[in-house]
Amino acid sequence: MSGAGARALVVAKAPVPGKVKTRLGAHVGDEVAAELAAASLLDTIAACATAFGDRCHLALAGRLEDGRRGDAIRAALESWHVFRQEGCSLGERLAHAHRTVTQVEPAPVVQVGMDTPQLTPAQLSEAADRVRPGTGVIGPAHDGGWWLLGLMSPGAAEVLARVPMSTRRTGFDTRRALTGWGVRMSTAPTLRDVDTVVDAQLVAREAPATQFAEAWAWVNAGVA
Repeated sequence: MSGAGARALVVAKAPVPGKVKTRLGAHVGDEVAAELAAASLLDTIAACATAFGDRCHLALAGRLEDGRRGDAIRAALESWHVFRQEGCSLGERLAHAHRTVTQVEPAPVVQVGMDTPQLTPAQLSEAADRVRPGTGVIGPAHDGGWWLLGLMSPGAAEVLARVPMSTRRTGFDTRRALTGWGVRMSTAPTLRDVDTVVDAQLVAREAPATQFAEAWAWVNAGVA
């Protein structure tokens, strides 16, 4: 379990068909894409719970009861602090989520999304150990974004509201903005976000024991 009182923050959407994994849904259908998103979120919740225990938070957009596997996700979140995302842009919602977590209890925050079901508790713990006063950590994604961000201060997260998100420069721009704010940034391992069929195939092969890989096997078998 991660030391130094660090807290996990997952920023995610409820796995509602047509609202999540839309690029993937264009190829496999919205219902199947939502099922894959639900599995990915469950894997993420499990990894965070193993690494951080009850020091876990979820910033949620949408309603779990409208999505796939809502009961299973709600059960997995039993000991979590769940709150709604707020803000017009993704960057604003991320900044608000970091503020909210530190208002509950000031502590380092390790934030991830729901697109990397292959993440491991060890990777999360190692990232948490790198977050110190004046030092943060970013986990690059293959598509140019980032899958993990660890920060000591919610003030630093305010710069996210000014960073263009979902571009091939988002990782670079995020690192530059935080460095400009005075945070020395270290680098976690690079992971692949699941956005396309190719991504799903590669991630399922990399992490065959995940719920995501099981759901992807159902897709290929024509079950989902």
